[in-house]
Amino acid sequence: MFTGLVAALGKIQPLGGDRFAITVGGRNPEQLLRDLAIGDSVAVDGVCLTVEEILAEGFVATASGETLQRTRLGQIIPGADWVNLETSLRAGSKLGGHFVTGHVDGVGCLVEARDRETAWEMTFAPVPTLAEQWERYIARYIVSKGSIAINGISLTVAECDRQGNWFKVAVIPHTYAYTNLRDLQSGSWVNIESDILGKYVEKLLGYRRDRENPQEDISLSFLAEHGYL
Repeated sequence: MFTGLVAALGKIQPLGGDRFAITVGGRNPEQLLRDLAIGDSVAVDGVCLTVEEILAEGFVATASGETLQRTRLGQIIPGADWVNLETSLRAGSKLGGHFVTGHVDGVGCLVEARDRETAWEMTFAPVPTLAEQWERYIARYIVSKGSIAINGISLTVAECDRQGNWFKVAVIPHTYAYTNLRDLQSGSWVNIESDILGKYVEKLLGYRRDRENPQEDISLSFLAEHGYL
């Protein structure tokens, strides 16, 4: 479990097959390296990976085939692109973002980034060739003012359309400066994890509906009848 607050940046080098070496760099790498232990979970651009080997300046981890299919890890340029790093949440730690599992739902891409007076306004939408993945795993959980993780960064949906075909976030200057959001160009792929709370609500309501009335769908009248509005 993570919070979506990036602790450091890193770079990836493939070791062959599905193994990767992640070198920790950027701002304050020592703190993250000091806490690493074999078996620890680390979010690499929002992807939960397990530390298998400790290196002098990083660690080695393995990404499953499912992870490579669902994320942008396979698109990262070795040794060039920065990735966001966060160690797992420990009991008693501050929860400054939201609960992030590190299980990426799919990828999207940056449409545009605009420098506003107090924040960067960034718009994301499906990768054209992966629109089905977005529709199936991401769109249904995008809600205005809801939480979302982009490359492992905890952000709030500022605006979206009703179908979840696109959404905007406002990124404060500190987050923009100290994460790899600053490196994104129009069309750049990003890992997206929607809020787990929405997934549980959908599952529980669907289970109840199937048992009580298989024909009944979730609608405004259904929510009002059951005390949600």
